[in-house]
This record gives sequence, structure tokens and C-alpha cells, in this order.
Amino acid sequence: MEAQEYMIMYLTQARLEYQVHEEIILGPWLSLITVEDLFMMHLFSLGWDKTIVSYGEVAFGVFWVKWNLTVSKVVLLKTMGTENPGRPTSSPFAAAPPTMTPFSASGPMVGSEASGFRPPAQPPQNTMPSISSGPVVGPRVSGFRPYNPPARFSDPSVTSPPTAYIPPTGGTSFQRYPAPQFPSAHQAPPTGAPPIGQPPFQAPAGQASPPASFRTQPPVPLVPMGSPPSSVNAPQFSSDSLPFAPRMNFQPPFPPMDSSYSTARAPLQPPLPGYVKQANAVSQAPPVTPFQAQQGGSAPPIGGIQGLAEDFSSLSLGSVPGSIDSGLNPKALPRPLEGDMEPNSLGDAYSMNCNPRYLRLTTSAMPGSQSLLSRWHFPLGAVVCPLAEAPDGEEVPVINFVSTGIIRCRRCRTYVNPYVTFTDSGRKWRCNICALLNDVPGDYFAQLDATGRRIDLDQRPELTKGSVEFVAPTEYMVRPPMPPLYFFLIDVSVSAVRSGMWSYTIASGLVHALLDMNDKVLGKVVAQTIKSCLDELPGFPRTQVGFITFDSTIHFYNMKSSLTQPQMMVVSDLDDIFVPLPDDLLVNLSESRSVVEAFLDSLPSMFQDNVNVESALGPAVKAAFMVMSQLGGKLLIFQNTMPSLGIGRLKLRGDDLRVYGTDKEHALRIPEDPFYKNMAAECTKYQIGVNVYAFSEKYTDIASLGALAKYSGGQIYYYPSFQSATHGEKLRHELARDLTRETAWEAVMRIRCGKGIRFTSYHGNFMLRSTDLLALPAVDCDKAYGAQLSLEETLLTSQTVYFQVALLFTEVLLTVKRYTASCGERRIRVHTAAVPVVADLGEMYRQADTGAIVSLFARLAIEKSLSHKLEDARSSVQLRIVKALREYRNLYAVQHRLGGRMIYPEPLKFLPLYGLALCKSAALRGGYADVQLDDRCAAGFTMMALPVNKMLKLLYPSLIRVDEYLLKPSAQADEFKNIMKRLPLTAESLDARGLYVYDDGFRFVVWFGRMLSPDVAMNLLGQDAAVELSKVTLGKHDTEMSRKLMGLLKKLRESDRSYYQLCNLVRQGEQPREGYFLLTNLVEDQIAGTSGYSEWMVQLHRQVQQSA
Repeated sequence: MEAQEYMIMYLTQARLEYQVHEEIILGPWLSLITVEDLFMMHLFSLGWDKTIVSYGEVAFGVFWVKWNLTVSKVVLLKTMGTENPGRPTSSPFAAAPPTMTPFSASGPMVGSEASGFRPPAQPPQNTMPSISSGPVVGPRVSGFRPYNPPARFSDPSVTSPPTAYIPPTGGTSFQRYPAPQFPSAHQAPPTGAPPIGQPPFQAPAGQASPPASFRTQPPVPLVPMGSPPSSVNAPQFSSDSLPFAPRMNFQPPFPPMDSSYSTARAPLQPPLPGYVKQANAVSQAPPVTPFQAQQGGSAPPIGGIQGLAEDFSSLSLGSVPGSIDSGLNPKALPRPLEGDMEPNSLGDAYSMNCNPRYLRLTTSAMPGSQSLLSRWHFPLGAVVCPLAEAPDGEEVPVINFVSTGIIRCRRCRTYVNPYVTFTDSGRKWRCNICALLNDVPGDYFAQLDATGRRIDLDQRPELTKGSVEFVAPTEYMVRPPMPPLYFFLIDVSVSAVRSGMWSYTIASGLVHALLDMNDKVLGKVVAQTIKSCLDELPGFPRTQVGFITFDSTIHFYNMKSSLTQPQMMVVSDLDDIFVPLPDDLLVNLSESRSVVEAFLDSLPSMFQDNVNVESALGPAVKAAFMVMSQLGGKLLIFQNTMPSLGIGRLKLRGDDLRVYGTDKEHALRIPEDPFYKNMAAECTKYQIGVNVYAFSEKYTDIASLGALAKYSGGQIYYYPSFQSATHGEKLRHELARDLTRETAWEAVMRIRCGKGIRFTSYHGNFMLRSTDLLALPAVDCDKAYGAQLSLEETLLTSQTVYFQVALLFTEVLLTVKRYTASCGERRIRVHTAAVPVVADLGEMYRQADTGAIVSLFARLAIEKSLSHKLEDARSSVQLRIVKALREYRNLYAVQHRLGGRMIYPEPLKFLPLYGLALCKSAALRGGYADVQLDDRCAAGFTMMALPVNKMLKLLYPSLIRVDEYLLKPSAQADEFKNIMKRLPLTAESLDARGLYVYDDGFRFVVWFGRMLSPDVAMNLLGQDAAVELSKVTLGKHDTEMSRKLMGLLKKLRESDRSYYQLCNLVRQGEQPREGYFLLTNLVEDQIAGTSGYSEWMVQLHRQVQQSA
């Protein structure tokens, strides 16, 4: 038995594609194994690709061992008799209990691998006839590729097998299929029909039918691997020639090699086109065949061989020499048509984690070593949205430790959370971050039950929920909570007046009665919106407001309650700004309400005849800072003209085309004057957050102005070519949300993590106060922040890593029509999550989160564009995707025949598409001629602050067809959900007879097909149906179709209120409007020299294969 032990040892050491059950090894043929054979097996076990397939046993008598080398080498072992001494006469496999069932691989097959064998390197030399008495092994026979046996094989009844990998054109041949795997005892075998996809057994009278795997197969054309990829003309097989119905263009994934088993392959198509989803279940055993009955105890082992699991998804990218076709079916490509799917891969193991909308890690499996991290080519980090809106039906519990104070670790300052453990009968608790034992305060003490859990656990939300808010005691306050302050800084230069930006924007709902066709009166959005929101501003009755207007001078307004009309004071010395009447420029809204309303009513007419073209924005910002510095608050700047006077004046730049494509290009995307960044730092120091509303028909240097918002935790709202008649509704909604949404004031945020790891860099709109403390003067639910991790130690010794986000802020309760009062209080919102530490790179990929990775990709690429060329920023995205896919491919290159397939982990199936969309986004695409400089910079500032779900929607927007819905006579309850079927972002999705809505979260594009029914257009647009759509505004008409369309758009807006989607109408063929609004945003198409989705995938695959 020494030879058997050596054989088992070597076969176990080698990662064999099919393991041999030790029952097969028993037999008198062991005497034929020589020292040379064992030595050869040992060499091959050191990493060479190999496959072992057994056919026959004892009575039938042939056992093959095949090794896949450059030159075929085979050891063929033949039994010496028909029965082994001392062995049961009936096979233990044939006598297995009826509940035992073998594995069966599930999933589609792709490309050249679909036929089950590798393309030939040379024509076949000879053939092997079919063996009528061969064994039947499960629903899918064990696959093998025949080789020339050694010379000592002398059985005259069996001819030499062919050396090539392709069946011969004549005679009978073999075909390779995945082998059945170990049996499972969870299901009983079926009693009737054969396994799905396997034809019923039919034997001619008097003889046994050959197994399905030995039937003649039609030849398959050569399909060489490598570039350039082209289409693969896969042969079509009939059900008579295969043991199961083939599925072309897909690769069958094998089930994971763990405790779960793969289901029998009942459906013959994948759940979504273009990728394979792994299913874990138990397969059914094949029925007992007549062959087994005839052979009795010497039947071959059913399910005795286990195949390696393919726990990845794949696409076929085959090619035919001389063809330019990639062989990739565009319809089979994976697309995120269901939108963002929040990760929930850890399941019940970490059920107390906070909701992913608050904290999303790029992977929920932390690398256990530096070497493993070096092979993870994606960013390792997190995206944090601390004030995200809670899921429906849930609220973040508020906890007030009145007597004990907030329970925290005395060393690392971690807040008590569900992952701390209590010991010493409940008198001590161990910190999950630093493992320090802390004393439990007497008022917080509770006994432990038999399992070590506190008996009051159900009454302690901080010990059961991943997200909580603690009411902070006085020691967490540098000063008493300040009242919410809103200060408005308004450009009143001539360009602002003509656009209607300021007048319509600030005045109140009462001016509706004054509207006429005069353009100066038509623009009343800002003033109207502010007045309409006065009742809803947070913090009543403590809310403070103030106003400054500016052109070439600075205008202050005294609005104290004793006045009936505001008093304007003008400061013209821009070099030495001072504040007149500093005590009366900020007023309590509840006390000075009438004066404030009088100012808003008079503002539209106050500057209607102004012809001043200058803008002193820099001095005006400095004046506003001087007024607000005592309290802090939110500064809202409405800017229409590029600053031209005083400190912070800017000049026109970006018109030199020679700069683009050079190392000086990035300078156009960074602030020209450091004044604005320095001013933002000062504002942050005094708890002032800045939001910038930019309106202009010309260049205004958003790169410089945006620094005010970026470094003060604010936000940029950009309205190019603003006209109140067109953009007024969008501005009104976005300004109203800015004023009334839940806001955390005077906030700071820190992210703590376990021993051995730390956050090294942060990305978003904030000022970094220390190495890990983010200063956020005003943060809200629409802002998110990225952070990158690194390992401080070579090896992590813990099995779990914990993260805790803590946001200290001043809470101001929302006011609804003056009925809710608030004095403000300091709170600490805490989000806690735990993830396992792994030593397997494959597990890191399986637990990856596409949304978090793409969000960090976007932030890193935009930051790179501020110091490098746009091309370098785009290349960095592509390079990291290629490196990651190459590393992932190398994980499976030895165990699996990947051929021309592109493989990727299931959770990252959408990542290549999002990477392409990111490279085509306004922030990164093209050059000077593709996107205006201000538009590009504004897009970059916006993307830096977006949460994950909004980022993904911006990169891959929704495209839905609505004309069929509008033509339906009656509305159904579930109709909205039915029409929300998203379409791929390609021109092929657009039907000239249809009506489509494109929604990226920031705007709507309603596309009218050239052949759309005139009745539909008339019902939606009325008499404007025949007019050029650039001059038409979509409004509600007294028709059923119009009401249904407007209702649909309203529901889409209500699903995400962060931004208001302005509706743009486009008719097919109207250029350049159609190209600007829609065609350039169809990211799957080839546009302006950029790759389409199919070309992008082929390009990625070629680069992956170059060094794989």
C-alpha cells in the first residue's frame, strides 16, 4: 500500500481539477505503478495544469490519468483482472443510499469553451471508437481529453486515443464536460425522468447503448485565443448529440467549494444577460440506468469525482483570424438597470452593522497582510454619509445618558456600541477597537445572563443598533449652541439683473400678483423663494438672517425690528472694508419678520435700472465674514459676474488652446487666486459654511469660486446661461431644499478603526483640522465623504476589524409653520460596522462593493485632474481596473481553462461600465472642445460631494420609454413600477416611433422620436408641437396624456429631492441640441473618438491578457 499512499499524497498536494476517490485507487493494477510514474506525478503536482478522469473500473477495466502538458504525456493504468480480492462484489457507489446526489455544475457556457474542449493545435492523428458498454456517470460525464498512451499499454480491444483536442471528422469522439461532484445526502434521487438537459436512455435490443459522452460530436472550428478578438461561430448541437442542451456564448460556473452545493441546472439562461450568477443549493441525482443494472457491483462510481468551483462570472471574447468582430454580443453585457444595490453580503454574521447608506466599504473583507493588500488594486477605503436619510420606517434612536455621561473607551475614545463585550459579571466592558477593559459606571451596570449578554440588552439601543445619536453633555461644547444663521450675499450687477437671477430668486410668493411680461419682473426667483421659506427655516424662534448686495460697491442693510423699512448703507472703499452698525446687520427673524419681508418685496425693483458691470465679490465675501464671525452659520452667495474689483479679482483664462494636452493644462482647473481658499479656511475656523450659486452666460472661473464651497464643507450650484423663465423653477426648488433640509451645524467628524489599520486620506468638501478630524461647519444629508485605508502592520492579528464614524454637531429641530421651537443641543451621531479579516484575495473580491469603489475612483480621478492632464486621470481609472482584473484572473488561471474568456467577480460585474461612464463624465471626458471649462469644474465639485447612489445614477442615468404608458386608457396601481423599466444607454434603445425620458438626477431630457404619433405630441405640447423644441417649455395641458406625463415626472423628482430635474425637450435629428443633451450622454456608444461599451471591454480584456 506504499504506492497507494504516495499516490494519494501527491494527488492531494496538487490542486487537481478532478479529485480521485480512493476507491478508484484500490486494485491489483497498483503493481504497475513504477518509481518513474510517481516521480512524474510529483513533478506535475508542483503547479502544472492537470486533469484526471477515470473511465471504467474492475470489470470494464480501463483507468486513464491524463496530464495537460505542451507535449502530451499519459500514464495509462489497466486492471489485471475482473475482481479485486477482499473487495465487495457490489460497488459501494452503486449501493449508495438513495438520498445521495452528485453535484452538477450550473450556469451558462461561453465562447470556445462552450463546446467543452480546447481548439486543436494540430489535426487529429487517430480516433477512438465508441465503447458500447461504457459507463454512464451522472447527468454530466467526467470530461477528459484523450492522449497517446505509453507503449506498455497493449490492450488490443482499445485503440490509441487521438492526440489533438478536437474530435475527428469521422468516427466517434469524445467531448469534455464538467464532472459530477461529491454526492449530497439532502435530496432523494428522482424516480422518473433523467436529469434536466440529458436525453433519455435508449438502448437497442440486445446491447447497451453507449453513454452520451461517447456519441459522435460535430467538429468545432479553430478559435485561437488572444488579440485581436473576433466573433466565434460556435457550432450548433442537437439534443441527440449532447447529454444536456448546450448554451452558447456563456461559461458554466462551477459551484463554490464550501459547505453549499450547486443546484441542478434547470434554467438554461443566466438571470441577467452577460454574466453568470452562482447558485448554491443541492442538485438531484441521476436515475439508475440499465447499464448500472447490467454491470451490477462493478458499476462506475456515480458522483465520485469533484470538480473545481468557478465562483466567478465570465464573458466570451473569442476571435476568428482575419475578422475584426470582437465576438462579443453587446446585449449580453452586464448593465445596472436595477440601479444601485446596497451591499448586504455579510448577512446575519454582522447584523448589528449600521445601514450601508451611512457607511460603505470598498470591500467587506479586510486584507490580513500588506502583501495581500498590494494585490488589491482597487482603493481600500470607505464612503461615509453620516446624515443620510434613514430607510423607510426607521429612525436613528436618540440616547441621553443623563446620570452616567456618555460611555466611551478611556484610551481610544470609542463610543459604546453593539460589538463591545461585558465581563466580570457585567462590571467591566472590553473595547472592540483597542481591546482595553473599561469599568462600567454604577448607573449603567446590569447583570449578565448565562450567555454573557446583559439582561437589559433589549432596552439598550446603543448595544443593539449600528446607528445611534447621543445627547452630548456640556463638556462637549466649546460654546453654547449658536442659533442657525443664514446670510445672503447677492450680485446685483447689470448681468445679474438682465438674467432675472436675483430679483425673481429672492423676493416672495406675494410678487406673483405683480407679474407681467416685463423681463425685469419675470425674474423674481431668489427673493420669492427666500420669503416663501421663512416659515420653514430651522431653529425658530432663534433663527438669524442678514443680507448684503454688491456690484462695484458693498451694500449693507439694517433690519432691526424697530424699523418699518430696511436702511441701506453703502461702502465703496474696497481696500479697507469695514462693517457699519455691526449689531443691526444680523437680526432675529421672528422679531424683524416684517422688515425682512419688506426688503424682499422691494429687492426686485431696487436695482432694476442698475447698469454697473463690475463685481467686487472678494471684498463682499470678506464683509460677510466680518458680520458672521461671532455666530457662524451658512453663507449663500449668488454670483453672476466674474469678480473684477478688489481682492480676489479674477481674469479670463482657458482660451489658449495650446495649453490643453500639456503639463500646464491642470492649472486651469485650480484656483487662480489663493484668496478664496484662504477665505474658506477662515470661514471654517469660525463655523461658517459657504454655498455658491453661480449664474453666467460667460466664463466666471468656477475653479476659483468653488474653493469657497469645497474647503468650507459647502456646495456648488451651477446654472449656465441662466434665464429666469427657463431655469427659475429649478433654482427655486434647490434653494428651498438648501434652506429647509436637515442640517448639522458646527460639526466635526472622525472615523476610528481597529488596531493595525488607519485612514490616511480623505476626499470631499471639508477642511482637515488635524490628521483625522474633518471640520464641517454645515453638513446635511446630501453630502458624502470618501476615505482611504492603509495597514500599519505587516500582519493583522485580529479576526475582525471595526469601524466607527462619530459626528459631533449642533442639532436644530426643523420648524413647521412656527409650531416647533428649538434651543439647539449638541449631539453625537455614531455609526458602527464590523468586517472580517481574510487571507484570501478571492474573498476580498467576492465582498467588494462596486458603488463604494466607483465613488472613490471618481474622487481620486477628479483630484488627479487638478495636478495632471485629463488623459492621465482617465488612464488611471482604466489602469486600476486592468490591474485588478488581471490579478483576479491569475487566481484562477491554473485551475481553470479560461481561454479567451474575460472573468470578473460577480459583485463587480458593473465596474467596467461605470469606469467607462466615469471617463466619459463631464468632469473627465475629452478636452477643450468637449466640455466648457466652467462646466467641467462645476461637475467636479458636485461629484466630490455626492453619496454613492446619486453618483451611480449620474454616471449611468435612467432611460425609460413612456409613450406606451401615455397611450394606455386607464391607470393601474402598479403602472409606475412597470414603466420604470430602464433601457441600455445606447442609440439602439431609441425607437423613432417612441417618447423617452432620460434622467441623471440633475435634469430630464424628453426625447421625441421623428416618427412619434402627432397626436401624442399635440396632447403634450399643444400648439407648440410643430415649433422647434428649444423654444418650448413643457407644461401641464388639459389632456390625459399631459397629466400622466407630468405626474410621472413628479414621481421621479420625489424619489430623490436632492436636485430638481429641469426638463429639456429634444426632437430626433435636431442638432446640436440632441447631441448636447442626449447623444453625448449615451455612454455605451462610440462618441467623438471614445470607445463604446463593447470596445471598452475588449480593450480591457486585451490588456488583462498581455501580462496574465
